[in-house]
Amino acid sequence: MIDPANPGLPHEFADRITKPFTQFLRVEAAAGGLLLVATIVALSLANTTWSGQFLAFWEMQIGLQIGSLDFTRSTGHWINDGLMTFFFFVVSLEMKREFALGELRNLRTAALPFAAALGGMIVPASIYIAILAGKAGTHGWGTVMATDTAFVIGGLALFGSRVPHSLRLFLIALAIFDDIGAILVVAIGYGNALNFVAIGLAFMVLSVIVIAARLGIRSIPIYFFFGAAFWLCLDASGIHATIAGVILGLMTPARIWVGVPRLRAILGNVLEPRDHEWSGDTSDRRELVEAGRAISESLSPLERLEMMLHPWVGFAIMPLFALANAGVAFSTSDIQPVTVAIFVALVFGKPIGVLLFSWLALRSDLATLGAGLNWSFLTAGSLLTGIGFTMSFFIANLAYPSTLLVAAKLGILLASLASAVVGLLAVYWVTRHKRGNA
Repeated sequence: MIDPANPGLPHEFADRITKPFTQFLRVEAAAGGLLLVATIVALSLANTTWSGQFLAFWEMQIGLQIGSLDFTRSTGHWINDGLMTFFFFVVSLEMKREFALGELRNLRTAALPFAAALGGMIVPASIYIAILAGKAGTHGWGTVMATDTAFVIGGLALFGSRVPHSLRLFLIALAIFDDIGAILVVAIGYGNALNFVAIGLAFMVLSVIVIAARLGIRSIPIYFFFGAAFWLCLDASGIHATIAGVILGLMTPARIWVGVPRLRAILGNVLEPRDHEWSGDTSDRRELVEAGRAISESLSPLERLEMMLHPWVGFAIMPLFALANAGVAFSTSDIQPVTVAIFVALVFGKPIGVLLFSWLALRSDLATLGAGLNWSFLTAGSLLTGIGFTMSFFIANLAYPSTLLVAAKLGILLASLASAVVGLLAVYWVTRHKRGNA
């Protein structure tokens, strides 16, 4: 029986499992919490008697070799260069969605996090280079450029509605901008010798994707196939393969194919009274299939892909990345100049750069503060931007030789911890002070 007061989808036993899980996925802090757990597990295992086996696992070779074609990579490589492509794809989708459909459509609103991200890249990189002038590790300046979105937003979620939505939007946009900036730095500054044949093949695959879109091909599996081919071409080209995620994300359409009037007409036709079951190869069944496709296409490819991939990135790929990269077996002897440079650049350089360039953007009237966002919240939020973590580890793996990698990772961990503690205390003080004045 259908309840006229609640005409929803029919209930299945699986709903008892999927609904609570879906609600869990919607909790903003969950991804950051899982990332923290994975980091603690990795650090714990790397500093126990199981350290050798744990670290060796990420060096294990996995893949396929056919004649001269070798697709064998280490487990860590498949995670850092393969799965992380989905992370950058989702980041790119989020950026395009905010510009096409979200609050960043207003250029003056977008200008503030853009300017802040620019300052948050230039100032810490400059401080890092100044500290290490003439010393080993200078090449790793890109390590201090990016902010970890999951940890920052997860931390803000602890304060609920006491933190204005405009601060969350500012920090998300800032993190997206400097993630994009960091991956461009990776593609340009940390690539290998270029293979122009592979680059040419990459452009050919990209052209096929464009032509397929122009012809109206809308099958997501087909685009995943071409996306994988594009990734393989870039992986062989000397350009870092994760840039494929950024490019493909920006190419994803943000417009819907089936508008509301057409959707209503299709559904109205399907919902006409019928006196038989939907069975056999009948026109009724074909209309029902068409209706299902119309419902799916009433969301843009960008929104559908983001909804599909974001939980996998936040709850599978990011924790795997943390397990593969945060496992650092360290001691006090591992503290080197590069450790100090990373710590100072992230903890002090990031907030200084964010606040300085934000002030310049506002002073020049290029940008505007969002509703409810003031300098107290902006300052407290800027202290959280020193949580580099994901992108810092990502770039560190590319930038440092093995002799400096542990020292660099130690600097990232200490800086991220210090920024999280100081930033969260600052946000707590601002929200408490605001509540006391209310």
